[in-house]
Amino acid sequence: MFSRIALFLATNLAVLVLASVVMSILGVNPNQMSGLLVMAAIFGFGGSLISLLLSKTMALRATGAQVIEQPRNEAEQWLLATVQRQAQGAGIGMPQVAIYDAPEINAFATGANRNNALVAVSTGLLRAMNRDEAEAVLGHEVSHVANGDMVTMALLQGVLNTFVIVLARVVGGIVDSFLSGNREGEGRGFGYYIIVMVLEVVFGLFATMIAMWFSRRREFRADAGGANLAGRQKMIAALERLNAQHAQSTLPAQVEAFGIAGGIGQGMKRLFLSHPPLEQRIAALRAGQGTFA
Repeated sequence: MFSRIALFLATNLAVLVLASVVMSILGVNPNQMSGLLVMAAIFGFGGSLISLLLSKTMALRATGAQVIEQPRNEAEQWLLATVQRQAQGAGIGMPQVAIYDAPEINAFATGANRNNALVAVSTGLLRAMNRDEAEAVLGHEVSHVANGDMVTMALLQGVLNTFVIVLARVVGGIVDSFLSGNREGEGRGFGYYIIVMVLEVVFGLFATMIAMWFSRRREFRADAGGANLAGRQKMIAALERLNAQHAQSTLPAQVEAFGIAGGIGQGMKRLFLSHPPLEQRIAALRAGQGTFA
C-alpha cells in the first residue's frame, strides 16, 4: 500500500515537472501558470483518487450486488471457498464476494486495496457456466486485484486528466492570443473558453484511447493470471463460453473495464473498448503468451 502511495506522489510530481517543461517549450512562463498546474493536479488526480476510494461502494450500489456474508447454499459456499483459495495463491487478502442480478455471463473486481477488494459474479454466469469455467473467471478477477490494476488505472487516468486540463488551456491561450493579435493587458475573451472546451473534448478522446489501449493489454495479463490460478484449459473454455454468448456487457461504466467481458465494436470503435476481442484473448492463451499479445 505504501509503495502505491509513493507511486501516486511520484507520478503527480512527474506530471507537474513535465507540464512545466512542455510550457517552457511552447514559450509559456511556468511561474505564471503555477495556479493552473496545481488546479490541474487537484482535479486531474482528485477525481480519479476519489473514484478509486469509493469504487467498492459505487460498484455495489450501481449493480445491486449482494455481498455474501453467510453462504445460503452450496453454490455460495463454493464461490467463497474458490476465491479464498485463489486469493491465497495470488498472495492477497480475501476479497469480499458478491452476486448481482444480470442475464449475461460476467464478473468484475474492484477496490482501492489489493487486500480489501471486491469480486462479484452475475447470476447469468452462475446459470450458464460450469464450475471449471466459473473458477477460471474468478481467477481472472482475482488476478486483476493481485496485479493492482484498479490503482494503476486510476493513476493513469489521473495523469491523462491532468494533461488534458493543462494542454487544453495552454494551447487555448496560444490560439486565443494569435487570433486576437496578441494584445497585451487584455483578459481572456469568450472565444478562449470556447477553444478550451473544444480542446478538452478532443484531447479527452485521445486520453480515452490511451487508457483503453492500456486496459486491453491488462486483460491479457489477467487472462494469464486466471490460467495460472485455475488452469489454462479452464481459462480458454471460459473465454470460449463468453464468445458464444454474443451479448453486450450491462455493467456500469465505472466497473466495466474490470469485468471478464467487455463491449463489442468494429472499426474506430475498437479504440475505445476496454477489452480486446475474445478471439485474440483465446489465441494468446493457446499460444502460451504469459502477459499480453
